[in-house]
Amino acid sequence: MKLISKSQIYLFLPFFCFSLTSISQSLGDEKYKPDIGQTGKDVIWVPTPDQLVDKMLATAKVTDKDLVYDLGAGDGKIAIAAALKFGAKSVGIEYNPDMAAFAQRNVERAGVKDRVRIIRGDIFEEDFTTATVVTLYLLPDLNIKLKPILQKMKAGTRVVSNSFSMGDWDADEVIEVDRGQGFFWIVPARIEGRWDIRISGQKGLLELNQKNQKFEGSLRLGGKTFNVTNGHLRGASFTFDYERPDQSYVKVSGTVDGPNMKAQQKVLSAAVELNGKRN
Repeated sequence: MKLISKSQIYLFLPFFCFSLTSISQSLGDEKYKPDIGQTGKDVIWVPTPDQLVDKMLATAKVTDKDLVYDLGAGDGKIAIAAALKFGAKSVGIEYNPDMAAFAQRNVERAGVKDRVRIIRGDIFEEDFTTATVVTLYLLPDLNIKLKPILQKMKAGTRVVSNSFSMGDWDADEVIEVDRGQGFFWIVPARIEGRWDIRISGQKGLLELNQKNQKFEGSLRLGGKTFNVTNGHLRGASFTFDYERPDQSYVKVSGTVDGPNMKAQQKVLSAAVELNGKRN
């Protein structure tokens, strides 16, 4: 994997280094003193500003019910903040052994070792599939490499990235703070394929193509075929439209759970149940 160049490092530093962490003592301790901009495995280390850390975790709606995994944990500040400010349990994965040990000491200094642990490991080898929230501050190439792994996680898992997006997977929300930016996604369920559906006792066939959280396709019902448009998933919840012969639009909203679909369609003020089974 290509490391970021030294010239790129200096481009990033003025933008990101205006704030150091108070929680995790980013300037180091008696055993280890990391340098801002130091290179690691495929990344450089730059501490995330406190304001952006808080906004990222708030956007992901982190609570004490969550398990947060921070990929490329650095000094541990995001994992620590998730526990200290939002009550979550969290795990940081950090490749650099000295940085991982430093992060663990920061965890102990923050008094959250009962809720936070730091793993010295490779984010592409460690298992983080039990996470309900994933945070990351990597580079664009690594985000794109992680994308298929993240999209196989449980629908509804929240993913939040400092600074960098994820290729053609459009963010559900863009996070803006003073001189900082982040991106937020909710892992979409898999809705693509063929669905046998029933609407008010009438049988039909729904065929869908999906790309990330967006989908389109067709609905065959009563001997007619309708185009499915504006399909969008937010976790396991979805919405889509289709146009009837009288040019009125039907709005459909519901949830998908593996082989089952439960929804309602609305035409004007009327609501009708729509249920489906994966074909």
